Amino acid sequence: MSEPSSSRPPLRRMLLAGIPLIILLALVGTFAVALKDTSTDLPSVLIDRPAPEFELPPISASGIPGLARSDLLGRTSVVNVFASWCIPCRDEHAFLVELKRRTGVALFGINLKDEEANATAFLEELGNPYDAIGADRDGRAAIDWGVYGVPETYLVRADGLVMRRYVGPLNQTSLDELVTAIDALAP
Repeated sequence: MSEPSSSRPPLRRMLLAGIPLIILLALVGTFAVALKDTSTDLPSVLIDRPAPEFELPPISASGIPGLARSDLLGRTSVVNVFASWCIPCRDEHAFLVELKRRTGVALFGINLKDEEANATAFLEELGNPYDAIGADRDGRAAIDWGVYGVPETYLVRADGLVMRRYVGPLNQTSLDELVTAIDALAP
């Protein structure tokens, strides 16, 4: 007499039960790899294209000049989009000061949707590494740059082409990468 079929599950049932487990393991592996990636160098439609046209007024209380696209031409420059209300911008600020100290690069700020008094107080408290800062009161320039949120940092070649984009606050790793990229662009 043959064994009842209920004592051993059919192979088909075992395979069907295993598929969700395989999918789950694949997803966990994908997320683990993504979490290990600490790179802030993200693709942008601006990479290897001219920086957008813009002209921004200064933060009037600061005494620092405003910013326009023409300021980016003729030398390697870094454009940092920041705001006083942005907590990661506070964390990043020391790295911008270090960037300026290590490279002397032309460092420009775009102050996004900020109150002038708050932006001025932010710079007075943390120091001002910027050569010029444009007040982007309505966020139009940030949209043209493709900014997702603050902070974001762009490396711009002397001819005005955007070479790199860093989303989120600079850290020691991204600072070192940016310094290397700036050195590579030096004449």
